Amino acid sequence: MPLTPRELASKAYYDAVVVGSGPNGLACAIVLAQAGLSVLVVEAQSTAGGGCRSLELTLPGFVNDICSSIYPLAIGSPYFRTLNLERFGLDWIQPDAPFAHPLEDGKYAILERSVDETAENLGVDGAAYRRLMGGLLPNWDYIAPLLLEPWKMVKHPYELAHFGMKALMSARTLASRKFKTNEAQTLFAGIAAHSGLRMDDPASAAFALVLGLAGHAVGWPFPRGGAQSLTTALVELFKSYGGEIILGCPVTDLDELPSSRLQMCDITPSQLLKIAGHRLPGSFIKQIEKYKYGPASFKIDWALDAPVPWQSEHIKRAGTVHLGASMNEIAESEAQVFAGEAPVTPYVLLAQTSLFDASRAPENQHTLWGYCHIPNGSTFDMTERIEDQIERFAPGFRKTIIKRNALTPKEMEEKNANHVGGDINGGALSLGQLFTRPLIRPVPYSTPVKGLYLCSSSTPPGGGVHGMSGYYAAKCAIHNWR
Repeated sequence: MPLTPRELASKAYYDAVVVGSGPNGLACAIVLAQAGLSVLVVEAQSTAGGGCRSLELTLPGFVNDICSSIYPLAIGSPYFRTLNLERFGLDWIQPDAPFAHPLEDGKYAILERSVDETAENLGVDGAAYRRLMGGLLPNWDYIAPLLLEPWKMVKHPYELAHFGMKALMSARTLASRKFKTNEAQTLFAGIAAHSGLRMDDPASAAFALVLGLAGHAVGWPFPRGGAQSLTTALVELFKSYGGEIILGCPVTDLDELPSSRLQMCDITPSQLLKIAGHRLPGSFIKQIEKYKYGPASFKIDWALDAPVPWQSEHIKRAGTVHLGASMNEIAESEAQVFAGEAPVTPYVLLAQTSLFDASRAPENQHTLWGYCHIPNGSTFDMTERIEDQIERFAPGFRKTIIKRNALTPKEMEEKNANHVGGDINGGALSLGQLFTRPLIRPVPYSTPVKGLYLCSSSTPPGGGVHGMSGYYAAKCAIHNWR
């Protein structure tokens, strides 16, 4: 049975209480526990993980990832890489190719682990691709921590000049300047669109560069057995340091928490106002009420009786698949979202993990995970449009479907309260909010209330499963503790 607020508040004193057990909340809790603090994590859902969880959403025996599924930033996270999570059962699976992009008439573009192999498949754009990505790749271990600590980028202008000048461009501008072919332009746009930005927005190119580089440097892997395996490893590591976790216990007021010196919140600004508004000064409330959330995700999980029948067999080599026939089509899809419309021909992201992980589905059957962007809070049912888009590049796809489970933006938020209006990034990733989320403060994780911190993706460096927001928030709290 869930604890009542009175029962929760009556628990023993802790040095720190963390609200929320997403990757950032767990990263924060681990850092604090590693420093010798007594730490309690309180989670609203019955399982830990936030957007990094797995359930049988379709049929028994089919493992479906509730939100995130592919993890280039997790395996490349400067903090997660220090934890040796393999000790706790985490087993990364690297598909043959990080991702692929089918095009019309059986054509395709594919990102290989090797820059040279990727370039070889891009024809006349091969040399341009080598210059763009190859020039950055050797520095991945150096620049990755800086890219995931964006406010420090200004301290390294020379080292990051090659990256920064391009990253501040729009994805459409950079792709149009660098590439001539539809294959290369669409491959780049397909990565950039992960951001939920318009292809003409400044800095949308940055997401394509970072995720593309990650594909070459560390891959786009996924955990054997589902996203929950990553969370389980983090939880077990946290417990090994003496940490405690309570599940199925929603927090509606910070006063419900046990006494502690630190309260670390893996939640978004709107939730912070709900549970801590009575503690916050009016000026801070007015500022944080202006925080903007990004587009929503409309997500579908499928149980299939066969692999997706792509026109090109090469697509089956990839764990992730992007759909959109051209850069302009992807740009139009994302522009419609920002105009408040459900895209007619949506840009779709898919993960076909069961091709490489037999534990995801019964023998000779498969799972498919996918979503598209729609306006925040939209109630439009995108099922038919998403499946039309898949069918376009994989004729006969609908015949393989045994069962589907769709999650609307509202249902995404019900699965994880941090997905406000269906936004899985904890807030819009626009240039204005990328460096100053949730608002302009010398220390973005702190609040005007002593000992109260935000440690979610609503703080730098933002969305993605990397734990760095939680890591930096914890380091800030420990510094102030002393």
